Amino acid sequence: MRSIFALVLLCGLGLAGFAVYQTHQYISQMQSELAEARKNARTVEMVNVLVAGTALRYGQTMTRANVGLAPFPAYAVPQGAFTSEEMLFPNGVSERVVLRAMDPLEPILKTKLTEPGKSAGITSHLSAGKRAFTISVNQTSGVAGFLRPGDHVDIFWTGRSTNNGEMTQLIDSQVRIIAVNQSADMDRTAAVTDARTVTVEASPEQAAALAQAQSSGRLSLALVGVDDRESSGMIEMTQDRLLGIVRTERQAVVEEEKCHVRTRRGNEMVLIEIPCTN
Repeated sequence: MRSIFALVLLCGLGLAGFAVYQTHQYISQMQSELAEARKNARTVEMVNVLVAGTALRYGQTMTRANVGLAPFPAYAVPQGAFTSEEMLFPNGVSERVVLRAMDPLEPILKTKLTEPGKSAGITSHLSAGKRAFTISVNQTSGVAGFLRPGDHVDIFWTGRSTNNGEMTQLIDSQVRIIAVNQSADMDRTAAVTDARTVTVEASPEQAAALAQAQSSGRLSLALVGVDDRESSGMIEMTQDRLLGIVRTERQAVVEEEKCHVRTRRGNEMVLIEIPCTN
């Protein structure tokens, strides 16, 4: 009996020792991994990036007072970020105007501000070589007021063609909106149900085409999806095509002029074809 008790005791001590050994190995491994992680963290290159000190909305003025500095890993610095106040306020400029909303501690990006010394007008939204062109709309042609600055639209012209009668044709695709009515706020979320005008960004040639289209017919807009960047191609719709009517062209048949002379053969009068002369 004593021998069995001693054997059980020895087995218990052996299992306890093995558990202690495994625990010690696990703790040692964790400590080694933590030390390695701390070592790697100290080797990551950090860069100071300017961030918004307070919440800022479209049209507000940003000054040095509402700008902060925060360290960022060099590999995670967003494109267009500012790393010094001299970059943000160059040549003695004391303020910049906000184009897109920013939250506190959000990195300040070049695309969210006007150029130094410029206001938040329509011209600040135009790309190089582009023009602002305004299109008259109503609740139907303006997509029920769901258009916002920054959206892209396809533009359709409806009018009367010389050959096809009443027709609708896509005249421009993927055109960027820069203002609805007199607002260029891209962070606006509410629908503008009373929209009367939509201003788009266009090249000089596009602007000329839109002016001609607006004076000769009606323009309608179709909202393009956020991630859709494919051109819609050539689209044309006529009344006949809409109703499935197929018209056949009547070809005029020109009969060749023929000349005859009458002559008698026995007791009968016959016609003999001869060449026509003028």
